[in-house]
Amino acid sequence: MSALQGKVAVVTGGGGGIGAAVCRRLAHDGALIAVVDVDGAAAARLAAELGAETFPIEADVSREEDVVRYIRETVDRFGRIDHHHLNAGIAGELTFLPDASVGEFDQVMAVNVRGAFLGVREAFRQHAVQGSTGSIVVTASICSFGGGADLVAYHTSKHALVGLVRSAAVYGGPLGIRVNAVAPGIVPTNLLGTPSVSSGGDAGTTARSRLAPLRRAGTPAEIANVVAFLLADESAFVTGSVYSVDGGAVAVNPVRPYVE
Repeated sequence: MSALQGKVAVVTGGGGGIGAAVCRRLAHDGALIAVVDVDGAAAARLAAELGAETFPIEADVSREEDVVRYIRETVDRFGRIDHHHLNAGIAGELTFLPDASVGEFDQVMAVNVRGAFLGVREAFRQHAVQGSTGSIVVTASICSFGGGADLVAYHTSKHALVGLVRSAAVYGGPLGIRVNAVAPGIVPTNLLGTPSVSSGGDAGTTARSRLAPLRRAGTPAEIANVVAFLLADESAFVTGSVYSVDGGAVAVNPVRPYVE
């Protein structure tokens, strides 16, 4: 029997990409899942695919009232919440720093950072009401460890998430609530939409993925496997950690010679 059998999990950004892969993995492991997404239709399609133990909720994670509501609706449906995967995020525009707008910066920070903060906060509040332990996983990024000439708001937001995760882990440890992050490398999803090759489209993504030691891009399912591990009791002695799932990209010294 899976360690997640019968457990209740909330997955934000669950309607597509990595979030959908996590929902599929958790459903395979027997969890009851609230699929939260700003695209309610996408959440509903995935819930229909996965069956009766999956519940779609349309919500904007950057809005406090929506976060409170998705927690309440999950508890109303399943009676409790054991695990949270705070995955919702947006990339913003592929523009260089001088061209970045305040509006775009604020939007990215609102979804990626405030959304995760609100999710972590409400998770702690719900565990207090239940008198229960639990686990939380936040989706960080390879961008949490370095900078880039473009996607400045995205890089900034993903750095911020590491601070949030570590602070939450310090608070949650004595309560038995573990908080970790998964940091995907290049994993083709629709996060960046369909930009041009020169600014990061499919061909550019493929070329960049070959710079990592494993010489390929990852898949959403490979990220989902690590998320499931971090949520479940197999990782009971892990908290405050940021797990890189990036084909070895962060292990590379960028100023040393490239090995073919």
